[in-house]
Amino acid sequence: MATTSATRAPLVPPDARTRLTRRRRTGAGRISPTFYWMVIPAVVLFFVLHTVPVLTGMFFSMTNYAGYGSWDFTWFDNYVNLFKDDQVIKAYLFTFGFALVATVAVNVISLAVALGLNAKIKFQTGMRGIFFIPNILSILIVGYVFNYLFSNSLPEIAERLGITALSSSILANPDLAWVGIVILAVWQAAAFNIIIYLAGLQTIPGEVYEAASLDGAGPVRKFSSITFPLIAAFFTINMVLSLKNFLQVFDHIVALTDGGPGTSTQSVSLLIYRGGFQGGEYAYQTANAVIFLLVIVAISLFQLRVLQRRESSPS
Repeated sequence: MATTSATRAPLVPPDARTRLTRRRRTGAGRISPTFYWMVIPAVVLFFVLHTVPVLTGMFFSMTNYAGYGSWDFTWFDNYVNLFKDDQVIKAYLFTFGFALVATVAVNVISLAVALGLNAKIKFQTGMRGIFFIPNILSILIVGYVFNYLFSNSLPEIAERLGITALSSSILANPDLAWVGIVILAVWQAAAFNIIIYLAGLQTIPGEVYEAASLDGAGPVRKFSSITFPLIAAFFTINMVLSLKNFLQVFDHIVALTDGGPGTSTQSVSLLIYRGGFQGGEYAYQTANAVIFLLVIVAISLFQLRVLQRRESSPS
């Protein structure tokens, strides 16, 4: 027998219909004009200060523009010449090597410090504040301080201790100058990474460790089977951001070695700055900047995909 309209159950519950009617009358659910007043200026500023310069740079990268005067189209000649330039290749090799070493070092040190701070020790809040100080200091100012330490204090201490290998400034040694840059970069970047790792460690319930202790798990087993898998997402964030930031290293090198001795510590960013703004190679180094942008994006996306896949299958 067919169901009549009087006995058919309503599609929308009466209380839900009442709320829906009230929302329609009051205009609830509509986007407030304040939202547009906040978002539109941000979008315009992003377009003017980011998108327009990027598109302009891509345009001039296909010319012979020197930063002044007239110019003509050379199309892809600048891009082809980049792969034949030994100085460019050397800068890329140094940048990649530095970024890999610094990324591994900063994450190992930061995770170790975060594990220590997360333990039940005194003055946790104060220690977190102290470890975060390097992140708010100017890299150039701190870099000049480290420059003095590496060039004066460290050689003096090494000489008195009879360590001849460190009796002269490592920044003047083409084979060791990169070590000083890594030390400064890791010291400064560890502050941010420690905070991220601490946030991840605080999301792990204490009951999990208690259950593992009852099962006889030791510190190493707890870290490998509980701690690291549960903070995998935070590890991914730190790895991606660290590698991206270290690939763009600039201030650290300017303060410590200025690319020297010779060009042994010249990064891609420093090469682009020198050639583009000081060497009359504006279009050529703009093409280099476009290539570098694509390289960083590709590496970051690949790294993110691999690490996120590792999160879903930690074993």
